[in-house]
Amino acid sequence: MSDTTPSDTHGASIVAEAATFPFRGQPRDAYLALPEGAGPFPGVVVIHEIYGLNDNIRDVARRFAAAGYAALAIDLFAGRNRTVCMFRFMSQILARPLDNASLDELKAALTWLSERPAVDAARLGAIGFCMGGSFAIAWACVDQRLRVIAPFYGMNPRPLEATRRMCPVVASYPDKDITTGSGRKLEAELSAAGVPHDFRIYPNTKHGFFNDQSSIYAPAASADAWARIMAFFGERLS
Repeated sequence: MSDTTPSDTHGASIVAEAATFPFRGQPRDAYLALPEGAGPFPGVVVIHEIYGLNDNIRDVARRFAAAGYAALAIDLFAGRNRTVCMFRFMSQILARPLDNASLDELKAALTWLSERPAVDAARLGAIGFCMGGSFAIAWACVDQRLRVIAPFYGMNPRPLEATRRMCPVVASYPDKDITTGSGRKLEAELSAAGVPHDFRIYPNTKHGFFNDQSSIYAPAASADAWARIMAFFGERLS
């Protein structure tokens, strides 16, 4: 392991390092960020967008650690051709959204994280962005270990009725985006099913607005989304 970080710019001492977890007999690359101390801490899996496990996603993991969570950011592209991966991911999301290898890999990551001595296996959640948001929504339909998820600009699995099995959801979408309609449909479905949720569509924002390392970063919307996530996760993983 490497990249040890004894402190963090978000105002709390953490330890963050490269990590691997096993999946189908192979080590898979990830990035683990932990608060200082013995724990046990609630655990969160961080699922990247199409840019992969980059500095922005690592920073999201560190932000969770600074807030008292054990965060594992996975890398679905590691050791694989990115273009081939994207075709495979899109095929999974469209053709087999509730039963595919990527969801199996997410489950393996959660198993590994939950088995860490510093992690409370009864308090687990996930956050995902774009493609990762879509995977988070589908994953929550088929894995009851998840207590809460936070998808950003994600698409819904089919059939939509499967989302009635989800854990509580705090979701964020930009306005006038291809995913905005999906968000409205998901909110209606969860309302009908009585699943606790907090949905917000942010005006004058674009797809990817939470990425503070991009030109489309929306500071006010991002700060509000993070505050909502912290409150929503805190109620369910405390």
